Amino acid sequence: MIGERGPDWGVDWGEVGEIPAGARTAASDAAAGEIVAESRRANRAIPPVVLTGGDLARTLGVETGQLAETSRPVTTQGTAGVRVAVDVGAALVDGRLHWFVAHLVARRSWWRGRLLVAANASFIGRWNAAPRSHPGDGRLDVFDADPPLTVRLAARRRLPSGTHVPHPRITQRRVAASQYDLDPDLDIYLDGVRLDRARTLSLRVEAGALDVWIPSGP
Repeated sequence: MIGERGPDWGVDWGEVGEIPAGARTAASDAAAGEIVAESRRANRAIPPVVLTGGDLARTLGVETGQLAETSRPVTTQGTAGVRVAVDVGAALVDGRLHWFVAHLVARRSWWRGRLLVAANASFIGRWNAAPRSHPGDGRLDVFDADPPLTVRLAARRRLPSGTHVPHPRITQRRVAASQYDLDPDLDIYLDGVRLDRARTLSLRVEAGALDVWIPSGP
């Protein structure tokens, strides 16, 4: 149920209503992020997005089985759904502006070197990587770490349940804006899609910038 996932959520987050005409459908985080980017670059209002798949949808309470069934284009006009206003992450990557809806990951490898994750959603695939992340709180949950391999192996076993944090070798912050020097430069992944390798990164939150709709039924 939207609004009941964890201690930071609150019980009445989201409103039931009719999905508006002009809403766009996105079956993945990357597709939703592209809708945001297109609108921002054209200086247009971001249209409502009917989210039928991805880590943000799962964070909003859509079960894995439902995602598998609904991750195809759907007809939304006149359909009931739940509307939630979610944050959007803006990332200035080596001076170029990009957007994401679920997460940004900066890394060379999962197994060595620095890992930096800025999460607007709890999940990265099957991992509950940011268990306290709330997509509508005006903050990104940022994890910054360069632990030894033994710690990474132990964390991987705990990632599906979200019990890998807190950990003394993983720095956690909740930020509205922050800057990072990525030395050495790291590969940047926005909503699961590799962007490029970068040296500097600035993050900020666009609070409540995107209206997401979750369809109530088939």
